[in-house]
This record gives sequence, C-alpha cells and structure tokens, in this order.
Amino acid sequence: MKKLILVGFAFITLQCAKQTEEVADFNSETTFEKRNGKETATYPEVITYYTQLAQQFNSIDIREVGTTDSGYPLHLITYNPEANFNFDQIHQTKSVILINNGIHPGESDGIDATMMLFRDLANGTIQSPENTVVSTIPVYNIGGALNRNTASRTNQNGPEAYGFRGNARNYDLNRDFIKNDTKNARTFAEIFHLVQPDVFIDNHVSNGADYQYTLTHLFTQHNKLGGTLGAYLHQELQPQLEQSLANKNWDITPYVNVWGTTPDKGWSQFIDYPRYSTGYTSLWNTPGLMVETHMLKPYKQRVLGTYELMKSAIDITEKDGAKIKTLKKKDDAYWRSIKSYPISWAVDTSQTTTLDFKGFEGSYIPSAITGAKRLKYDRNQPYTKKVTYQNYYKATQSVAVPEAYVIPKGWWNIKALLDINKIKYSLVAEDTTLSAEVYHIADYKTRKQPFEGHYLHYNTTITKHKEMVTLQTGDIIVPTAQKGIRYLIETLEPEATDSFFNWNFFDTILQQKEGFSPYVWEDKALSLLQENPELRQEFEEAKKDTAFAKDWYTQLDWIHKKSEHYEKAHLRYPVYRILK
Repeated sequence: MKKLILVGFAFITLQCAKQTEEVADFNSETTFEKRNGKETATYPEVITYYTQLAQQFNSIDIREVGTTDSGYPLHLITYNPEANFNFDQIHQTKSVILINNGIHPGESDGIDATMMLFRDLANGTIQSPENTVVSTIPVYNIGGALNRNTASRTNQNGPEAYGFRGNARNYDLNRDFIKNDTKNARTFAEIFHLVQPDVFIDNHVSNGADYQYTLTHLFTQHNKLGGTLGAYLHQELQPQLEQSLANKNWDITPYVNVWGTTPDKGWSQFIDYPRYSTGYTSLWNTPGLMVETHMLKPYKQRVLGTYELMKSAIDITEKDGAKIKTLKKKDDAYWRSIKSYPISWAVDTSQTTTLDFKGFEGSYIPSAITGAKRLKYDRNQPYTKKVTYQNYYKATQSVAVPEAYVIPKGWWNIKALLDINKIKYSLVAEDTTLSAEVYHIADYKTRKQPFEGHYLHYNTTITKHKEMVTLQTGDIIVPTAQKGIRYLIETLEPEATDSFFNWNFFDTILQQKEGFSPYVWEDKALSLLQENPELRQEFEEAKKDTAFAKDWYTQLDWIHKKSEHYEKAHLRYPVYRILK
C-alpha cells in the first residue's frame, strides 16, 4: 500500500482519510460515469479518485509538485506498469507522454477522460504499452476549478457545472508559459523539466464556428517546430492520429481557426507562440498537441472523443517512441549549431492543404435584437466541401545567434526565470571589460488594452552596434550552445513576439530618468553648437523638417540627446550579446 497523499485543505483530507479505510470498496466509476456523462468531477473528487487509484494499483504514482496561485500544490500522476517513477531512469528505455488538463477548468473534457484513461490502463481494460509511460497534471488551474459555476461558458453544451477560465488571480494560464506571472506556470516548468516528455497533450474545448466534428486538433505549427521533428509531426504523427481516429469512427479536423466568417471560406493554422503551452514545449523540441473538442456537441460525446484520441496518441508513441527520441536528440544538436534563428513568422501563401471539410451551411440573417446581419448555422444542411487550409508558415525575420548573452546581475527577475527553466550559465568572477553587441530600442508599439496583466509591446525594432562594455562581478553569462537555446533567443531577443522585452520586463529603460530645464539648457546648448560645427550642420539639416522647426522643445531635446548629458541607459537594452 502506498502512503496516502493528503492534499492541503481539510475537507479533502477528511474525505481521503475516510476512504483510506474503505479502499477495498473503492468504486472505480468516475463522477462523469456515475452521472451518465452529464457532470464533471469537482477538484476534490479528482484528487481523491487518483489517490485511491494509486493505493489500489502499484502502477499509479501520485505526487505533489510546487504550488499554485490558489495555495494548493499541483499533482503529477504517472502510470508505469513497472512501478518505476524515476524519470531519468524511465527515459533510458521508454518514452513519456505528458497530458495537461483543466488549464481552462470550464473545458473539463480532458479531466474526466484522463481519469478513465488511467484507471483503464491500470486495471487492464486498455492493453498496457510496453515502451511508453503516461503522466498527467489532473487539474492545472486549481483556483479556476474551485471557482465552480453553471453559466460562464456561454457557448458550451455541458457539463452541468464547471470551473472558471481565470485562475486564482484571474490569469488565463494558457498565455503565461513564457512570462511566468503565476505560480502555476512556474510549477508547470518544474514538472515539464522533471518529466521531459517526448510528446505533450493539452486538452481543451473550442469556441468559434459550428461544424460536424466533435474533435479538432491544434498541433504545434510544424514549420516553427522545425528540424526533423517538424517534418515528422507534419508528415507522420498528424496523419497517423487522424487515421487512427477514423478507424474508430471518430472524425477529426484541424482546429477551425475562423472568426467572423464561415469555415467554407477556408482558414489558416493557428500559430502557437511561446506564450501557449504547445509553443513553450516546442522550445524544448517536444511535439505538442492541443485537443479542441467542439463546444456545442454533448458533453458525454466530447469526453469519450478525448479518451479515444489519447488512446490513439499512446498507440502512436508506443510505435514511434524510439524514432521520436532519436529525432529529438538530432534536433537538439541541430539548434545548438545554427548560425541564425527565425523570430517572426507569416503564412506561406504559396503552399496550402485541401481539406474535405464537414460543416453546416451558414448564412447571415437579420437579427431579431439589433436588426443587423447575424450569422446562423443550419444543422439541417450538412455539407462536405473542399476547403483551403493554410498550414504552412515561413520565417520573415531571423537573428544571428550569439555565442552568449550577458545579463547584468541587477536583473534578478530574469535570472529567476532562467533557473526555473534549467538554463545553464556562469557568473563573472571579477570585473571585466570586453567587446559586445549592444542593442538600443529604436521603435515599438504598445497595446492600448491590458492583456493578461501587461500592456504588451509589438512591432519592436532595434539598432545595434559593437562597443566595449564592463561586466561586473556577479553578472550572468549565458551560453547559447545548450538545450535551452530556443528559449533563450525567444525571450532575450527584443524583436521576438514573446520576448521578455515585449512582455514589459524591461520597461524601466523606456523612461528617461534625467532631463533638463529649458532655461538652463538653452545657454549650454548654444555653446555646444558653437563648439561643434558638424553637430550644428546636422541640426540645421534637421530643421528642414517643418514640424521639427516649429517645435522649440523638440529642438532642445534633440541637442540634449546628442550631448554628454543624455543618459546612456535610456532605450539601451541591458542584455548584451557576445558574438561568435
């Protein structure tokens, strides 16, 4: 018997303790099954269920890892028929799948499907894979799961009650994998680097268009994943999953990324930037699959579909696990050796895929409320049509990969994130001067509306030049030739979509700390122009711009920025690049 793992609040502890005495009478039916597919388990029911499952079967392990914004720990459940739960040892002979559930607890399909999956693996209902270990985070957004209601999922057909999308601090956790504002995300990183999954699955429910499918898939964008794994995902993994489900009479289609129109017009693949779970896992060369069941299908149907999809994913990993591991090692070496890295992407319109899409006819009719045109789908008019799917992307911007980044020790918040993500670095032993590439922020735009606790920057551009910089004792030198190279470039290059700069980590450099009083600077500025004919000529050229010529303060500020008085820290990106 395994020792009962007690969770951190009293009513669960008491419930678990009571059921410890009755483990022989453990009813392996889940809440979902007991309620005829109309209800989802509460968070206490989920943890109690897995605790009892682990007591009954040595092949199931349950452990607490870290904490969350709710104050409760995340749980990691692992199935291995050999009862070995040391992941370093597991990876010597087996592949590992990590399943994440309840990132949006109102999208609870995966929570219930995974409970049944682990039970059926343990009791032999499903043939146990010999070469694959399966792990799950049973409920990732615990705070949201405890905030249970019956109405917040306006577009969704069941279950009867469910959790809320925002976590205990009202963050959408599927936007937090890079910025790590939440304890949930920081603990996820701890679990991810502990488990080191070969395949990652994140279970969701869609919003958007209406169509015939219960199941849709949102794989890591294969061009962005890149390397040999990107090709494998696109040419082998995805087709195998689709065929496996078709053989079981479960149709599946790519995630219908349609807003404001109808699917028969076609759509482009959703691109998973590193803020998202599968975008984050791709930085570590782990193929990711986001399952999106269709919100209008009955809850029971959605859960059973998710169950079958995960079974198919296990079968494919069981068959291809050795190949996936080989490709991961190959791509790890590839990314460490590259000279340039792509940081911006756009749809490649020269390549498309044609889908035989099963939808419903949609039309625009007058709204009975507003009188304007509104979209209405007619389920009495199903169709199968050829639809253009744009699932190829091309890099639009790349950066040269430096030998290392230098992060001044004062930016301890960045160092903390490097530690969470197992990034290797060294500290400067004594003050040192060396040549480095320095960035200045040339331009950027900022969102006018808050987004997940930030006013996100975008369209960032930089200027760069080489100079001698002085590193202080304790500054951080981060070599790029390591497993986390993709993470480093995506976060430390300010022009990258989800860079730490764009997520406002370096906003203090955007504010000028020292200025001038015009009546004092006037005399000094005049002396500067008189003593520097080249600067005066440049100033006269600038005044040919009418707006500049009419703005006396802008003129004084222009001269100030050309003088020794202008602070060097303003717009100077504090992370340096040591070039190869």
